[in-house]
Amino acid sequence: MEVETHCRNCDAEPEVEAEAESLPLALPKEPPTIHRLDECVVNRIAAGEVIQRPVSAVKELVENSLDAHSTSINVVVKDGGLKLIQVSDDGHGIRHEDLAILCERHTTSKLSTFEDLQSIKSMGFRGEALASMTYVAHVTVTTITKGQLHGYRVSYRDGVMEHEPKACAAVKGTQIMVENLFYNMTARRKTLQNSSDDYSKIVDMLSRFAIHHINVNFSCRKHGAAGADLHTVATSSRLDSVRSVYGVSVARTLIKIETSDNNPSSSVFKMDGFISDSNYVAKKIMMVLFINDRLVECTALKRAIEIVYAATLPKASKPFIYMSIVLPPEHVDVNVHPTKREVSLLNQEVIIEKIQSVVESKLRNSNEARTFQEQIVEPSPSGNMGMSKDSSFSPSPSGSKSQKVPVHKMVRTDSLDPAGRLHAYLQAKPRGPLEKNPSLTAVRSSVRQRRNPKETADLTSIQELINEIDRNCHSGLLDVVRHCSYIGMADDVFALLQHDTHLYLANVINLSKELMYQQVVRRFAHFNAIQLSDPAPLSELIMLALKEEDVDPKCNENDDLIEKITEMNTELLKQKAEMLEEYFCIHIDIHGNLSRLPVILDQYTPDMDRVPEFVLSLGNDVDWEDEKNCFQAISAALGNFYAMHPPMLPNPSGDGLQFYKKRKPLRNPEDQENSNNI
Repeated sequence: MEVETHCRNCDAEPEVEAEAESLPLALPKEPPTIHRLDECVVNRIAAGEVIQRPVSAVKELVENSLDAHSTSINVVVKDGGLKLIQVSDDGHGIRHEDLAILCERHTTSKLSTFEDLQSIKSMGFRGEALASMTYVAHVTVTTITKGQLHGYRVSYRDGVMEHEPKACAAVKGTQIMVENLFYNMTARRKTLQNSSDDYSKIVDMLSRFAIHHINVNFSCRKHGAAGADLHTVATSSRLDSVRSVYGVSVARTLIKIETSDNNPSSSVFKMDGFISDSNYVAKKIMMVLFINDRLVECTALKRAIEIVYAATLPKASKPFIYMSIVLPPEHVDVNVHPTKREVSLLNQEVIIEKIQSVVESKLRNSNEARTFQEQIVEPSPSGNMGMSKDSSFSPSPSGSKSQKVPVHKMVRTDSLDPAGRLHAYLQAKPRGPLEKNPSLTAVRSSVRQRRNPKETADLTSIQELINEIDRNCHSGLLDVVRHCSYIGMADDVFALLQHDTHLYLANVINLSKELMYQQVVRRFAHFNAIQLSDPAPLSELIMLALKEEDVDPKCNENDDLIEKITEMNTELLKQKAEMLEEYFCIHIDIHGNLSRLPVILDQYTPDMDRVPEFVLSLGNDVDWEDEKNCFQAISAALGNFYAMHPPMLPNPSGDGLQFYKKRKPLRNPEDQENSNNI
């Protein structure tokens, strides 16, 4: 027995050893080595957090412009911001000494110690935004500060300057260009290929800023587009700003709301804003919230207000809300989100509860009446177009699925006008003798009826002017101007241009007049504004212009005539002030003071010494009774005002200038003879 057992065990041992050898040995795993990331990698990771998409970059740049006390901010976007984001402002600019560290991480002028963060009032404070952009894009900064004779331009990459700042021509403020955003982040760039979606986000964000910062002019347009998709002018009324940005249909449904609390034991805050009433109907809630002038989101407050609307106005449960909440800076923690999209409030629950209570009270009081807009269509006197109630609509066959009808095939729709017109279905009434020369009120009324707020070309007169420009365009000359190289000024009027192997003399004055005129026509009703530091009385401007043209300044009769002309033109322009502001951004107040002028070319300011001549031409040269002639004359006056005028060289020389000098008519033959002798 012992022998058998021993043999059996001996036979089994080699098998066990063979199985053990075939199994892999479980070696103990070593922990991974911790190593310090390269600084470039760290910065690029941080940049992806701060600049999540193009709208994030625009928001950071606009907030910097607002911190610089800008009164005008212009944004240009290409391919949804991936190709180009350009933000220009008229703020205080950046000092030349600071350009070297401008785009380094954690460099800022907003605070110096951590304690400053407890009372921070500026929107930027970390010093990360510009640095982050340089790690994921190519950034170029052009800036000029007050008192400098010229500006500086410098490009940045990975937080440092690519070259020393170069002197350049610049207008007041700063312009920052961000090109090829996310060029080195392939995955991020692929997820942002829908440029129209990103552009709409940028316009939406700027619209929110525009209705809060009503003392700032905002504009946003696509690169290469003639008109702006967003254009606001500084105003004293927030409701007017809402009307300008979101339309009359939204503004007329808004209710003003305000509340405050000054109890240190519970909450200290002040809130004012607007909420929509029962007449506002939308598919999703629109909430614009600013806390201490910061554009932020507050999910808890938004949800609380939605609950109130759902309970009070079930059919209008997706409201429009604008709120501005002001708290002591020490009660707000702004450093809780990488993009500063959210903030943390002291006693947040108490504040939300009080705001919710005020909203509910306002809505219950506003729900007593509801307004319905009705559309009145003038019936046609012709019998063959009359329709009875029974024959107005034909029921569709039972069980048939409704099909979408193309717009141009729909009844009562003009295929050239997406909004549709009814003019073709109504019989035009013969004009009476008084209607042959309609007043300005009638002209503007007809303009409003035909105007599509989104498309200025829907104005027939403006479309005709644009068509005339296109029709009279010389393709050969256009190609020369478009692809020429500027050589220099030959004299005070003519410039040398090279195109292919040809050299041309171009009259810069005439070219600039035509350029400005075409810009006015194509930007009709979509202008940014130049705010005059001091409003200028029209009467004084017209008097200056008339005295400059006066042939005999010593004659008393001329003084009386000048006063009468001045008074008549001043009253005329005051009467036309509303139309001038609406279509051309020329603001004249009720006292007859000129305070705003339109921007025809971005980053270009006209010669303000020519304002009197421009105002006089508005009073004397415009046919106010005919719509097309009226718009054409005003556009020409603006074009002449903005055009370049001699002398354009530091030391005028040459004969070209004499053709543009103003000549005063001579009173008597002796003067004529003396003139000839000269």
